[in-house]
Amino acid sequence: MTERLISAFVVFFVVLDPVGMVPIFWALTHRGTAVYRRRMAVLGVGLAAAILLAFAFAGTTLLELFGIGVPAFRIAGGILLFLLSIDMIFARQSGLRSTTEREQAEAEQRADVAVFPLAFPLIAGPGAMTTVLLFAERPMAGLAFAANVLVMLVVLGMLLLALLAAEPLMRRLGETGANVFSRILGLILAALSVQYVVDGIKASFLPS
Repeated sequence: MTERLISAFVVFFVVLDPVGMVPIFWALTHRGTAVYRRRMAVLGVGLAAAILLAFAFAGTTLLELFGIGVPAFRIAGGILLFLLSIDMIFARQSGLRSTTEREQAEAEQRADVAVFPLAFPLIAGPGAMTTVLLFAERPMAGLAFAANVLVMLVVLGMLLLALLAAEPLMRRLGETGANVFSRILGLILAALSVQYVVDGIKASFLPS
């Protein structure tokens, strides 16, 4: 149980990447006041939490509805997270954890960036949704499921604190420091994603 919770914390922390999200949030909100940034951070993280909670509770149902087997989803999810880890290691932005150029231009003209692009796709993006579904599909007791959800909420709380402290963090870390941190987390995510693929292949060809 403890090992699963530690694994869940590591995966959610790496995927949500609180430190790496700070430069993106700062770029979107630095022209606003401190009150504006605080409101965007709270609303954005709150909406992202609602999206991810919906996926957590409806994840298994979604897989069954579309006729997707658990091993297949583990393989697909592992590949998606591996692509995300490559973006993190090379400190580049793609559609997995950022917006397109047109979306970015639209976001810069918006007064409210909490829903788009902060909550979705920056926080509750494909990588985070995949992670939630990977944990939701695991057969486990209600207590274990609740513990995983709690871990996710704790990491989201850490993300919120990081966004609220964006200004002092950017002064101390800078974008280079944040990228270094994200590269380290990306390497960890790469190994975890490969493990998901291996588990999916084993379950496909060596059913228990």
